[in-house]
Amino acid sequence: MSAEGAPGRPEESRPEKSRPEESRPASDTSALRGRRIAGYQLREEIGRGGMAVVYRAEDLRLGRTVAVKLLAPELARNDTFRQRFVHESRVAAAIDHPHIVPVFEAGETEGVLYIAMRYVEGRDLRALLDRDGRLPLETACRIALQVASALDAAHAHDLVHRDVKPGNILIAEGTDADRPEHAYLTDFGLTKKSLSLTGFTSVGQFVGTLDYVAPEQISGRPVDGRCDVYSLACVIFEMLTGAPPFRRDDDMALLWAHQYDPPPTLTSLRPDLPPAVDTVFAQSLAKAPEDRYDTCRGFVAALRAAGRTPVPGATTGPPEGHAPTRVDVRVDQGPRSTAPPPPPRWATPVFPGR
Repeated sequence: MSAEGAPGRPEESRPEKSRPEESRPASDTSALRGRRIAGYQLREEIGRGGMAVVYRAEDLRLGRTVAVKLLAPELARNDTFRQRFVHESRVAAAIDHPHIVPVFEAGETEGVLYIAMRYVEGRDLRALLDRDGRLPLETACRIALQVASALDAAHAHDLVHRDVKPGNILIAEGTDADRPEHAYLTDFGLTKKSLSLTGFTSVGQFVGTLDYVAPEQISGRPVDGRCDVYSLACVIFEMLTGAPPFRRDDDMALLWAHQYDPPPTLTSLRPDLPPAVDTVFAQSLAKAPEDRYDTCRGFVAALRAAGRTPVPGATTGPPEGHAPTRVDVRVDQGPRSTAPPPPPRWATPVFPGR
């Protein structure tokens, strides 16, 4: 888990191809264990990235465990960034949604910008995929629908995430058998628009993680919620196949593929799924935003419906995850013979013909 990701305990996971600014260290905020920051006692570092470090901390006023993200000091020295940070943190805190990690507080202290969030025990989706590999369609849709709901709620507040990836999706234990996992979308306290508008990304760079970045982010065109539709589609594609839709040997080839190469059909990698899912992914991964689904939930609903269509040539069997039903079979031996049974051995004549 990166510092841009979920406020929970990190798991060992495959690194994602990162955006350019993540190579910059978080400098002075990386060794503050035990310090008191704005009423929070920093207990343990649980994640880090190029622009922030996340600590598990104790809220000394309310006596609860929280996650505190500390941004790199150079960000606080940029007036434009600081103003956007305050505005976007307030917007994020105003979104009351069951699948968005709540933001408790945001501010500046001792020259460092910070965000205090709910601490959630769990692993991120990156670690889950590294452990379990590809997921069944129903499981992937169940998780994706929760994330889609969070994204659409953010879009309703004019907040575009711009960095949807497995490392920013936290999977906690669910409440019942029908929903065994509870997904949280994280990293809403600081949207990537702030960095791109304040000089922390240079000309020709973009904000987002390479495996999941939308074409319009790469080219620097204006973005809206449909940019998150594209990124979510890349994440779901990986949930179902074990890898994002585009895999290339170098970053430039990967960026080119997002902008110009057609994505592989999902059924070429998962022939057990109906062909209708290919149509859904073709629309959600369209190069032009206007050709994609308008909402994230609309995309996931279409995928779930497509997944329930027949697979040509597939044999009918029990539903996935269910044991076959035991049936007693009686074989028809045909009509019973009406001829009398042969006589017993003791009744056979001793001298035949007499």
